[in-house]
Amino acid sequence: QVQLVESGGGLVQAGGSLDLSCVASGSILRVYTLGWYRQAPGQQRDLVAQITRGQVTNYQDSVKGRFTISRDNVQNIAYLRMSSLKPEDTAVYYCFMEVQATDHEGYQTYWGQGTQVTVSS
Repeated sequence: QVQLVESGGGLVQAGGSLDLSCVASGSILRVYTLGWYRQAPGQQRDLVAQITRGQVTNYQDSVKGRFTISRDNVQNIAYLRMSSLKPEDTAVYYCFMEVQATDHEGYQTYWGQGTQVTVSS
């Protein structure tokens, strides 16, 4: 079993910055792609950013140039640096990781519990 624990959400004024972290623990051999989704009230959950094990990144157009995703492959941690925040960035942010537990199986996708990010105007 794998658990993802997120931290770093909170309230910030427009133009400010926040750093999110997501730590994975449990039975982990290898983490493949990981990333962050977000969901605003009444909206669908959308991909914000993801990064492959080989450090290839992909961002939602609305956050390009403002958000930076990174990872620690040794400690199995995902990071999201959010700068120049806007009120429309307000949402619950969820991390995900594609985790392989053993050499005898493929990967499973795990999710964090979500962390609230609120940007005031």
